[in-house]
Amino acid sequence: MSASVSLFASENSWIESDAVAQCHQVAALDGMAHVAGMPDLHPGKGAPIGAAMRSCVLYPFLVGSDIGCGIAVFPIALKKPSPQRLAARFPDLDVPLAPDPDDPAWAFASGGRPVPAGYTESLGTVGRGNHFVELARVESLADPAHAQRLGLGAGDLVLIVHSGSRGLGERILRAHTEAHGAGPAADPPAYLAAHDDAVRWGSLNRRLLAARVALALGAEPTEPIVEQCHNLVELRDGDYLHRKGAAPGDGRDVLVAGTRGTPSYVVAAHAGADAGWSVAHGAGRKMSRADALRRGRAKHTVEELRRTPVGSYVVCGDRQLLFEEAPSAYKRIEQVIADLVAHELATPVAVTVPMVTYKTAEPEPARRDKRRSWTRS
Repeated sequence: MSASVSLFASENSWIESDAVAQCHQVAALDGMAHVAGMPDLHPGKGAPIGAAMRSCVLYPFLVGSDIGCGIAVFPIALKKPSPQRLAARFPDLDVPLAPDPDDPAWAFASGGRPVPAGYTESLGTVGRGNHFVELARVESLADPAHAQRLGLGAGDLVLIVHSGSRGLGERILRAHTEAHGAGPAADPPAYLAAHDDAVRWGSLNRRLLAARVALALGAEPTEPIVEQCHNLVELRDGDYLHRKGAAPGDGRDVLVAGTRGTPSYVVAAHAGADAGWSVAHGAGRKMSRADALRRGRAKHTVEELRRTPVGSYVVCGDRQLLFEEAPSAYKRIEQVIADLVAHELATPVAVTVPMVTYKTAEPEPARRDKRRSWTRS
């Protein structure tokens, strides 16, 4: 028999039928007990994104290749922040940073600890797709007392980092699929050991990214006040709870990401078993990358996409990625949050708005020209 499937979305939410079908396909897997679809649910490669899936069998493909991907929020103190000028000062986060005890970013982020699994090939890089580093401003507080406990006040600045385990997670999944395809892990303890390394690597990488940006902007690095992975598996009451694009929501604080042109929300999550103890991780795609590219090119220019409706700046040297990741390619974050509240999965704490969103570096000549033009303005 298929496992039960629960969808935590209202009739006003944009949920593709293909995503719902994937939930039921996963529910039919051997050993599956329950599948919970979040309000940001959308189709993925072989499994839905925005879902928590509980089973007595461990399926690595339900976590995917970006093991340990998550979002962290770091306080940052800047005097008279100008988004235009700060955008030009973001470092090139496509260039890896080798472990170096004399490098202040590495020294702060690592705390002298070795790199998990010894994997250094893409250390300190943000990656492509929907990954980003964002300088944001706390626009409003929905729960001032809770926000104060986190150290957040209206008008404060934060760095939001969304990235994962880069090539390490990909290597772990590839090793499994080459031997077992989409089947279960033949040696669950061995997979979990590698998985845990990737989760630790992703956390270190988010800290390193935040430290690199803070130092480049003339600020002191800080520890995260919110950090949750949304691609991982954990043991829960004797079962394996797989999360793919779903953040742990059992008494945790979570940043539910909007887009580069819309707010994001810090929420206090309190989800139960029916929701897989999970909450949404972001707005969720409503267009495929191909559709977003085709529609975006017909509707927007590159320069239009470098500025957003909220007045923020986008650092992205990849024109195709600019269109693929346009705000219009995503669901309405306000509806996602409304669904979490309506289903009693989370309570909003604070709202942030983007100032600068980094996707990938611009070519160096363009960066120099932009610095000169912004200095003159």
